[in-house]
Amino acid sequence: MMRSLYSGVSGLKTHQVKMDVIGNNIANVNTTAYKSSSITFNALMSQTTKRASGPNALTGVGGTNARQIGLGVKSGAINTNISGQGSSQSTGNPFDIMITGDAFFVVNNGVSNYFTRDGSFYVDGGGNLAMTSTGYNVMGWQVDEETGNIKKDTVTALRIMNDANMTYPPEATSQAHISGVIDSNDTDVTGVNGKSMNLNFFDALGYSYTAKLVMKQSDNPHVFSLELDRILDSTGKEIRDNTGATIDVKSLVKLSDVPRSMAKKTTVGLDTTAYAWDGNQLKTATTPATTLADLTTMFDANGELVDLNTTCFTENGVNVTVGEAIDNIAKAHGFEGSTDEFLKLAMEDPANAGQYVKMSQLLHNAATGGTPAFPLMDTTNNSVEMDGRVFDGIIVNYNADTGKFNGINVENPAANTFMLNFSALGGNFSDIKVDMAQSSNYDKKGTSTIGADKGDLSPNKLGSGRRLGEMIGLTVQDNGMIYATYDSGMTKLLGQIATALFANASGLEKNGDNLYSATLNSGEFDGIGVDITADGGYMTTGQLEMSNVDLSSEFTEMITTQRGFQANSRIITVSDTLLEELTNLKR
Repeated sequence: MMRSLYSGVSGLKTHQVKMDVIGNNIANVNTTAYKSSSITFNALMSQTTKRASGPNALTGVGGTNARQIGLGVKSGAINTNISGQGSSQSTGNPFDIMITGDAFFVVNNGVSNYFTRDGSFYVDGGGNLAMTSTGYNVMGWQVDEETGNIKKDTVTALRIMNDANMTYPPEATSQAHISGVIDSNDTDVTGVNGKSMNLNFFDALGYSYTAKLVMKQSDNPHVFSLELDRILDSTGKEIRDNTGATIDVKSLVKLSDVPRSMAKKTTVGLDTTAYAWDGNQLKTATTPATTLADLTTMFDANGELVDLNTTCFTENGVNVTVGEAIDNIAKAHGFEGSTDEFLKLAMEDPANAGQYVKMSQLLHNAATGGTPAFPLMDTTNNSVEMDGRVFDGIIVNYNADTGKFNGINVENPAANTFMLNFSALGGNFSDIKVDMAQSSNYDKKGTSTIGADKGDLSPNKLGSGRRLGEMIGLTVQDNGMIYATYDSGMTKLLGQIATALFANASGLEKNGDNLYSATLNSGEFDGIGVDITADGGYMTTGQLEMSNVDLSSEFTEMITTQRGFQANSRIITVSDTLLEELTNLKR
């Protein structure tokens, strides 16, 4: 009877342990990434009162089984449902990360590595990715500075918000493209001002500029002149050289050193109703406009204009600049508001067939006695048919039959690209390679859609350049790679969260705070870890893994545990009653 008492006691103890396990599961029903536990019972040792015997063939007596009396129950094993995936809980926090699969995050307290499924992270004051609850650093792999790829070496703390990552360096624009339709019936294209296009670009320091490009039609409706008109900074001011003078940007896009006429005949004549020329002075009815002496100060020895802001002459105490004097000459010949176009007119040199002399050079020759001189600088005031304007840029050809782009420059029809030689400006400017392959010459009801944009024709628009970028966000991909995004449109790989896999994950030892440590039975951590996608797992941001405790199962187990405890208590009660009857025999 004493044996039954002790068996009942062992039953009470083991059921109490089971109740402890159940209670711990229910207590952690809302613990992030908690893995439920279960207990199994083993029978305690048995007392053998008679051993088993075998059958005796001589006597014909059969064998008998052993007689054993069990002495109770004990706790067998407490197992953790480590592989059971908990449900997901949306949090909206980009640094809350849930693992789907069998892997574990690796965290470090400064001394040792631990493992967890709790992906509630944040960025601490030092810029490190850390556990919200303990502050332990999340471990991962760093980026190789030479290749820009992840270097899978011994895991280290992921510092993602250091000074180097807060900004993205600027880059000069190196490629651009011109695409769209240019319509030969577009009045902008056929007019003196041409079809304007803005190409926005960056220098190496990230400063933005606008290159003003112009396409003008020749006498051939499928041949155009593409010219660089001027370059403006971000404030809209025209860029100047170190002396403050306006830079002659025409040479930055140049066909050749020899001016080439567009062969679009233009009649130029002096408006004698408003102006008069006496062989020395151009004047209105009341005011001198300019004189031959003034012309000598307008141009240099090569016939190129000097700074337009330079004073040319003084009339009635008022300074007249070179630009204003040139405007007067242009207006007198019907080119009001188109001074630049007037200076681009050219005529064939009588002494050199096929060579064209620009208006600027002709005016200079008129003032200095050179030849050929501007034919209107005499007293006849006759109209003259000029051969046309000259190219200040490149020749763009389109196929007359298909309208498709046919090439750049008559010397090389197959070329699809040309260079904006901005490096000649010095400083932080870089040359820009411009691709025109996607432009075309079609009828679009008089409206051209052609335009310029930085970057090449690929979807990523390579060579676009950029300004200095400020970090505006961080994202974690499903493989644990962390990217920073910048307001310049760039992204940068900052590191990758490493994970650990174990041959026997249920062999990990719980250390509290949702942490585990490796044991001899779980398998060792090699210090490097694995990519979570290696076993088909992945990470999800903005979500946390919930506890995998099943309350319905736990309450069912609680009922059976309660009944088991109750039954064992009855064993003790009944055994006590039997002992009481035995002691009462002496009465």
